[in-house]
Amino acid sequence: MYPKIKICGLLRPCDIDAVNFAKPDYIGFVFAESRLKITTFQAEKLRKNLSRDIIPVGVFVNEPINNIISIVQSGIIDIIQLHGDETEQYIARLKSLTDAVIIKAVAVIEAGDVQKWENSCVNYLLLDSKGGATGQLFDWNLIGEIQKRFFLAGGLNIENIHSAIQKTSPFAVDMSSSVETNGLKDEEKIKAIISKIRNNPSS
Repeated sequence: MYPKIKICGLLRPCDIDAVNFAKPDYIGFVFAESRLKITTFQAEKLRKNLSRDIIPVGVFVNEPINNIISIVQSGIIDIIQLHGDETEQYIARLKSLTDAVIIKAVAVIEAGDVQKWENSCVNYLLLDSKGGATGQLFDWNLIGEIQKRFFLAGGLNIENIHSAIQKTSPFAVDMSSSVETNGLKDEEKIKAIISKIRNNPSS
């Protein structure tokens, strides 16, 4: 069985068209400082054209909680992804204010980094390389044993996606820069990697 698929960092109406055709399970709108950052207004317009069977995720870094709640309540996103230094206290406060699913990104630098979040109240972890959203691989052997379901990110591409899935058994895989050309989402690359994951699960 293949994992869920997330395509992160959508910016343009044609990006929405691409995912509506390729049908990943999740897409990401980045609200944090980044080359992929979009405004709430832009995200709202994109969401209106997003297929209803694709779940939109909002990516935040050390964002004031009230801002996140406002975006959730506006119906722009269904899932919150925290990519900063958010503490368990911050996450508990956020969960007290919303029923939205929460994903916490964890930089996997050394053995034990993932296990520190095993008992977190978040719904999922997202395992990434140091710095996050760099498109760089990390050593999957550092993940270790983990019961909490996780998204695997960091340098995943069409060449390594199957070895990543076989090695780590993630709940979901998350791609961004590997499905871009010249810094913009590429419809053919999105279709190709999703097709490879779903149609060739053992290759």
